[in-house]
Amino acid sequence: MSSTSQKHRDFVAEPMGEKTVQCVAGIGDVLGQRLADRGFDKAFILLGQFLVLRKDEELFKDWLKDICGANAKQARDCSGCLKEWCDAFM
Repeated sequence: MSSTSQKHRDFVAEPMGEKTVQCVAGIGDVLGQRLADRGFDKAFILLGQFLVLRKDEELFKDWLKDICGANAKQARDCSGCLKEWCDAFM
């Protein structure tokens, strides 16, 4: 398994509460703004989409690329972060 970023470790270390979408690994200011413009301004809303897609990382990565133009690494980092959060808290 690839190493995770500090951002990833910080995110999965605690409940997400009202964290912004930019707190999720792989999502920076540009992608965060694109997601917010489409109603995905909070991490828990992005998580909801991940759950709607049945935690299917491939489907979620494709969706992320389509909705905000994430590249392969950004999509992989984001889906991995949400999956690990689910494993820890659900």
